[in-house]
Amino acid sequence: MVKSISEQNKDAIRRLIEESDRGNLEAVVALFCPGFIDHSPSAVRRGVRGRDGLRAIFKAILDAFPDTRHTIEDPVAEGDRVAARITARGTHTGEFMGVPPTGRLVEQTNVAIYRMVDGCIAERWSYEVVGLLDQIKPTRSAPG
Repeated sequence: MVKSISEQNKDAIRRLIEESDRGNLEAVVALFCPGFIDHSPSAVRRGVRGRDGLRAIFKAILDAFPDTRHTIEDPVAEGDRVAARITARGTHTGEFMGVPPTGRLVEQTNVAIYRMVDGCIAERWSYEVVGLLDQIKPTRSAPG
């Protein structure tokens, strides 16, 4: 039985998560189209552009949270779009965005929409539900 385009696109997102969990940076980057555009607020703020920008972000995350594992929840696909809630869990063992390792177990949930072209990810819109930086920044005690 031949899979529909929607099912093939969901499979590509599953591969993205599997390769990320393996720490296979180049396989992750290869799943994105050369002219990839990330519309996510954090990527836009950081000026992430194309595969090179994506490679730098993924490397920083893998270096800081090498044991990260993802769970795909509620994947939905129609035509060239795949939407999913994705939860990542890992231990902060390396510097991330200027924050030294804390050893904290963190959890981040994103809701993402991917636009697929010929089996690769052409665009992404991703919105953080739980803030990662809020979990690793040092807490300040109240004056007192």
